[in-house]
Amino acid sequence: MVDREFTIKLTQDQALVLSDWLDRVIGTAEFDDLVGEDRAVWSPLHLIAGTLETSLVEVFMPDYSGRLDAARERLLHTLGEAGRSVDRS
Repeated sequence: MVDREFTIKLTQDQALVLSDWLDRVIGTAEFDDLVGEDRAVWSPLHLIAGTLETSLVEVFMPDYSGRLDAARERLLHTLGEAGRSVDRS
């Protein structure tokens, strides 16, 4: 079977926030255990993380933290209530 390639398009804000999150969670016991339930997932995860890491010049800028915070705020603004915790008590 021939593998088809897929393209995923992210905004700059999405790429920056996802890259930061992947950098923080990959290698933690909780995340590694979760992904360990399906080891094949490591293949696309490493590809995505590596592509983001080598494509984003912002990670090397002195104002990276400010840029990341601003990107998070813009993304949260567009989400509305999506992803908020729901109190089920």
